Amino acid sequence: MLLLPAAALCCLCSALVAMAAELIQDDLTLTRRVGEKVSFSCRGTQQCSSNYVFWYQKKDTETFRVILDIDRSSGQVDSGYNHPQKDDFSAVNKQNGCELQIKSVKLHHSASYYCSCWIGGNSYLIFGSGTKLYVTDEPVAKPVASVYPAAPGARLEGRSALLCLASAMFPPVVRFSWKRRKENGPLEEPPPAETEQLELRESGRAAAILLIHQPENSTYDYICYVQHEGGKAEAPPVPVSVSVSVSFQSQCRVKLLLLLYSVLIVKSLVYCCGLSLLMILRNKGPSTNCTHAD
Repeated sequence: MLLLPAAALCCLCSALVAMAAELIQDDLTLTRRVGEKVSFSCRGTQQCSSNYVFWYQKKDTETFRVILDIDRSSGQVDSGYNHPQKDDFSAVNKQNGCELQIKSVKLHHSASYYCSCWIGGNSYLIFGSGTKLYVTDEPVAKPVASVYPAAPGARLEGRSALLCLASAMFPPVVRFSWKRRKENGPLEEPPPAETEQLELRESGRAAAILLIHQPENSTYDYICYVQHEGGKAEAPPVPVSVSVSVSFQSQCRVKLLLLLYSVLIVKSLVYCCGLSLLMILRNKGPSTNCTHAD
């Protein structure tokens, strides 16, 4: 009977390891003109349990297609996966990783490229986050970043929200990150338990909403960073403070509403009881009179 829980625990641990592991692709996007050279980097391959790193191509209207694999120890490349442009690609080993290369970029190379390998004794495949290649003559434009605090009335029990907007960029792919600083303190990552991020994207712009639930009686300056192919953009810091008085006022409002609601319910019950009593007395009246008449 003990074997089943042990096996389940082993599978759970393996799944958690697979979820935590990830190959590193630093470039969100790469922009090239026709005929130029491009290289896609992949780091963190030392965690792979096999010697082979695979490269995939993913176009917007197609599924993942294997391009090739490279042996991490020997550097040998295997392109025998019937990719239609397999002769356009090559791969080389680098320190702590490898690179996929295209010597002469063409329009049909526009796609996202992912590296992958096996871990956990060849039980799970892990992937990088992917790099999207844009083949165009349009120049790269760095985004403009700005932050807007939520309206004061939107706060409830110390919870606040910040909107970080990235606009006027090309390519339109960005990655948001946040840091915060107490007065005269160092920059730090916001604890995951105190924040939650939602992202919205449309043509030419992207936005991230940071929901903050920081401790009472605390003030931090929050800074939004936008990672982009053209460089990192930084929005001006925005202070977010949560005081005990705000929380106390909210609690008082809630308690007052509950009290008012309770009073209304009691009044309704008294009214209903009184009305029922009057109806009962009224119905008994004629019956009593008839009895006396007899």
